[in-house]
Amino acid sequence: MALLDLTSDAVALTAAVCDIPSVSGDERTLADAVETALRGCPHLRVERDGDAVVARTSLGRGTRVVVAGHLDTVPLAAGSLPTRLEDGVLHGRGTVDMKGGVAVALHLAATVAEPVRDVTWVFYDHEEVEAARNGLGRIARTHPEWLEGDFAILMEPSDGVVEGGCNGTLRATISVPGVTAHSARAWMGRNAIHDAAEVLARLQRYEPRTIEVDGLAYREGLNAVAITGGIAGNVIPDSCVVTVNYRFAPAWSVEEAEAHVREVFAGFAVEVTDSAPGARPGLDSPAAAAFVAAVGGEPKPKYGWTDVARFSALGVPAVNYGPGDPLLAHKDDERVPVQQITDCAERLRAWLTTP
Repeated sequence: MALLDLTSDAVALTAAVCDIPSVSGDERTLADAVETALRGCPHLRVERDGDAVVARTSLGRGTRVVVAGHLDTVPLAAGSLPTRLEDGVLHGRGTVDMKGGVAVALHLAATVAEPVRDVTWVFYDHEEVEAARNGLGRIARTHPEWLEGDFAILMEPSDGVVEGGCNGTLRATISVPGVTAHSARAWMGRNAIHDAAEVLARLQRYEPRTIEVDGLAYREGLNAVAITGGIAGNVIPDSCVVTVNYRFAPAWSVEEAEAHVREVFAGFAVEVTDSAPGARPGLDSPAAAAFVAAVGGEPKPKYGWTDVARFSALGVPAVNYGPGDPLLAHKDDERVPVQQITDCAERLRAWLTTP
């Protein structure tokens, strides 16, 4: 069984957590190690739901903060594990997204026994896959009381600065019909792949918007992410499907985002296959403002979707804050400067221990 020493420094713990592979759907070994280590902390009450582990202090403090991070990663690339440390930079799958943040949270959960705020530490599964399987979403449905709090911090990579809110995301299929025929007599049919050129042309002409929400500017995007079609090497295809992904500002609801996509592709059959709302920054809440002041830096918008949206839906103001450049998330050369891990751990410790 894999074992974790949560009292080791956050950099060493990051390497240890990363070196336990936990691609989405295969988090069990890491979740077991996390649960075992946290149960060794007498100041924490530990709960488990599937491959999600929740640990809480119960000190009777006036406020409660939720600190959360997901245990899973995208699939491994060749050579992406084990981690390696070179010139002050830790390389390997998960170092950015988001086991650096997870390691910081685990280390603080074990070593800050009497925080000035009660803390709920959440380590969950299935974040890097479709929303329906998300472990934090499952906890919100089955044990919403575990996520109650005055403020939440999601340890998503943010280059060590606060990123407020997040864009929403919507995936849809755009179906283009055709008529089959023998390719030697193509004029007898209608080529759906050829006709999909209009869908692609609309995407080429599309100009993404930048929307200001509560003082932060969110850049949107609408892009083709997949295209399928074709029957055989000698048949004119009667169907072509283009899958698009719309990243929309938290000013819009999912329904408004869907209406926009349908407007862009008017005349085609549009089916929404997956969606998740965004989250407004929430930086005007007293708890968020105090946290920003404590850790420093100028807050930025989060362009990608994150689980701050789930906290927002529960009425808990939430921000993204963690080590790692988000532009390196999911890349084969994922890497994080160790100083950023150390800085995040020190700033969070100071915030958790200073009245």
